[in-house]
Amino acid sequence: MTTPAGAIDESWQKVLGPYLASPPMDDLRAFLKERLKQGARIYPAKENWFAALNATKFEDVKVVIIGQDPYHGAGQAHGLAFSVPDGTRIPPSLVNIYKEMASKMVMDPPKHGNLSDWAAQGVLLLNAVLTVEDAQPGAHVGRGWEGFTDEIIRQLNDHRENLVFMLWGAYAQAKGKVIDRTRHCVLTAPHPSPLSAHRGFLGCDHFGKANRYLRAHSQKDIDWTRLSR
Repeated sequence: MTTPAGAIDESWQKVLGPYLASPPMDDLRAFLKERLKQGARIYPAKENWFAALNATKFEDVKVVIIGQDPYHGAGQAHGLAFSVPDGTRIPPSLVNIYKEMASKMVMDPPKHGNLSDWAAQGVLLLNAVLTVEDAQPGAHVGRGWEGFTDEIIRQLNDHRENLVFMLWGAYAQAKGKVIDRTRHCVLTAPHPSPLSAHRGFLGCDHFGKANRYLRAHSQKDIDWTRLSR
């Protein structure tokens, strides 16, 4: 089965197959194809539209962090929420994420913003909208990605148990309303952006709480500090 960007990991194809073949996805494919034909600069690169799913298999997900849409500057987005490629300046929200981690853990501040090490350990870094256009934040909001990522969350909620969902900010919290709190751990806090981090994100201890929950349910916890090594 193919998607607007080509192949998607087989573990996700198995659970998302019906949705991938649905009219809303056909409409999304047509929209993206037309924008590319018109010369739009879409981020991330086409091969990374589904990077989050390809980096963390369905059965390996332990933690879900929900973002909004990708960074809209050249060279910033690579398909993982809050993450940037090596060599790219660490964005302000991620600076605050690192600050919160460092306040609770013994670690050197990471010198990069690439969160691939988290994804490899089972952290699904999922944006609600998977593409954007150059210098136009929210350019692809309402074009079909939201239904697709809602389906991802539904599948995880319905067919996995004892996951940790980190919902930072009102947008992510609304996105997570379908999550069954009796089967999963849902952690909420303000968004880590400089505008709101001081209202409760800093000091929330979500990384520690996530690991305590995973250990309590016989799962290996996440080595959040691996980024600083």
